[in-house]
Amino acid sequence: MERQHILHMFTPGRQMSPFDVNMAVDAGYQVVVPYTDVDARMIGPLTQDAIFSRGPKGVAHTGIFIGGRDVMLAVDMLRLSREAMVPPFEVSVFADPSGSFTTAAALVASVEWQLRSTFDTGLDGKRILVFGGTGPVGLIAGVLAAQAGARVALASSRGLDAAREACERASARFGAQLEGADARSADALDATLSSVDVVFATAAAGVEVMSAQQVNRAARLLVAADVNAVPPAGIAGVGVMDNGKRVGQHDALGIGALAIGNVKYEVQQRLFMQMLAAKEKVYLGFDDALDMARRVVTERSSLATA
Repeated sequence: MERQHILHMFTPGRQMSPFDVNMAVDAGYQVVVPYTDVDARMIGPLTQDAIFSRGPKGVAHTGIFIGGRDVMLAVDMLRLSREAMVPPFEVSVFADPSGSFTTAAALVASVEWQLRSTFDTGLDGKRILVFGGTGPVGLIAGVLAAQAGARVALASSRGLDAAREACERASARFGAQLEGADARSADALDATLSSVDVVFATAAAGVEVMSAQQVNRAARLLVAADVNAVPPAGIAGVGVMDNGKRVGQHDALGIGALAIGNVKYEVQQRLFMQMLAAKEKVYLGFDDALDMARRVVTERSSLATA
């Protein structure tokens, strides 16, 4: 009898995300088991319970997913799970806390495409401001953009000190050079926006972080990308379905939440399917999510122009 595909889903939180459960089932996993309140010390024993119970052939039909909200902890858990493998007892592992790795990857890849296709340039050397930069999506998007050569500043509703602390943590863990930005006063934000090429809006849902007047005053702005699908928009004038629509008096390109979300959805689904199909076990983090997002965006754009 063909063995069923089992996915063990670990989260430090009190519940596993229903979104992630749905995505795993739709990708082809037949048995999906959530484990809640999982801390880093439990990852090794849980991983080894999963790999030894099905034998060398059964592990080919077994996977592990790591959720939660803490991106640093998720990266640690991914590493600890990998370290707990005992060849030939190895399974694939995919980390995507709060969907932040796949959402951040979709955001960065979508912005890269617009820069390249419209302005014949990339992220290298661009100045990027990330609203909500201390949250999971904003932090990882900032790291990915910095790794692509951008000069990234994180802004937080909790203030400049919180933003700088997040930058220090990201630099220590990922080697990404980030800086904090003061966005709590209108004057400080205007000063920052005057030299910004790209804006990532990753703040809380339903919160406007950039008004129409501020969009108009951002004379250098090339791309404004917003992951907030709950009214009001995070960036005034950017609709949820916009994907390169002009916004503001300087004709920046707007990318909306559902345009980014459609890429994120496909990236997450493909990564789950990659785990199912892999002959050699894979360990998937935010770098892998960005590689997949770039592929998805390129394919979608090719189809749109065919």
